[in-house]
Amino acid sequence: MRLRPQEAALLAITAVWGSTFLLVHWAMQHSGPWFFVGIRFLVAGAISVVIFRRVLRGIRWRDIGAGVAIGVMIYLGYGLQTLGLQTIDSSTSAFITAMYVPLVPLAQWAVFRRRPPVMAFVGAGLAFVGLLLIAGPDAFALSLGAGEIATMISTLPIAAEIILISVFAGRIDLGRITVIQLLTAGVLGLLTMPVVGEGVPEFSWIWVGCAVGLGAASCLIQLTMNWAQKSVSPTRATVIYAGEPVWAGVIGRIAGERLPATALLGGALVVLGILASELRLVRKRSRDDGNTPPDRALHPT
Repeated sequence: MRLRPQEAALLAITAVWGSTFLLVHWAMQHSGPWFFVGIRFLVAGAISVVIFRRVLRGIRWRDIGAGVAIGVMIYLGYGLQTLGLQTIDSSTSAFITAMYVPLVPLAQWAVFRRRPPVMAFVGAGLAFVGLLLIAGPDAFALSLGAGEIATMISTLPIAAEIILISVFAGRIDLGRITVIQLLTAGVLGLLTMPVVGEGVPEFSWIWVGCAVGLGAASCLIQLTMNWAQKSVSPTRATVIYAGEPVWAGVIGRIAGERLPATALLGGALVVLGILASELRLVRKRSRDDGNTPPDRALHPT
C-alpha cells in the first residue's frame, strides 16, 4: 500500500518519538530527572515562541488557562516517565508508557459520561497482560521496581492530557496553547528540583545535546501532527502512532539493550491492546457523528 505524504510524515515522527526514550535514558546518566524535564520543555517552549510569536499578541485568559492545565499534565507525565528512566531501559519504558492509549476510553467515560465499547476494555486487558510480561516474573509477585511503578503512574496524566486537549479543541488557538503548555511544563520541572532535593548537574554536552534535541523534536512532532491530521483520519493516525513502542524497542535493541523474549511478546500485546481499543472506539464515534468520514483504509466496504 502506497503511503501518502501525510502518512509518511506521521510514520517518520513516530520513529523520532520512539527514539526519544533512548536519549532520555542516556541523559539520566548525567542529569537529574526534573532538571532535564525543565530544560527540555523550556527549550521546546522557546522554539515554539519563535514559531508562533505573531499569534501570541492576541493571547486570552482562556488560552492561558487551557495551556497551563495541559502543561501540568505534560509535566507530571514526562516527569514521572523520566524519573523511571533512571532505573529502567528505554524499550521497557516505551512499552509501559503505551498503556496510556487503552486508558483514554476509560477517562472519556468518566469525563463525558459515554460508555466505551466492549473492545476498549478488551484492549486494556491485553495491555495489562503485556505489561506483566514486560515487567518480568517479579510482576506476578507484585514486586515491580520503582522505575516501572513511576512509569505506570505517568500514563494517568498522559491520558488526562489527551482528554484535556479534546475538551479545549476548537476553543483556543493552537499556537498560543502550544507555547503556554510547553513553558508551563518546563517551569514546573525546574520548580520541583528544590522540593525533591535535586541539584543542578555538572555541565555535560550529553544532557545539553539531548535537551536541545528533544526540545526541537517536541516542536517538530507537534507541528507535523497538526499538519498531517488535517487529511489523515484519527483511526489511521492511531495505527501509525501505535508503532511508537515498537520503534523504541528496535532503536533500543540497536543501541545494545536486550529485552527477553517474554518482554517482546508483552510489547506485542500492548500494541494489540492499543489497536483493539482505539480502532473500535474511533469506529463507534464515527457512527455517532455523521460528519466524521469512515476510515476506508481499515474498514473497506
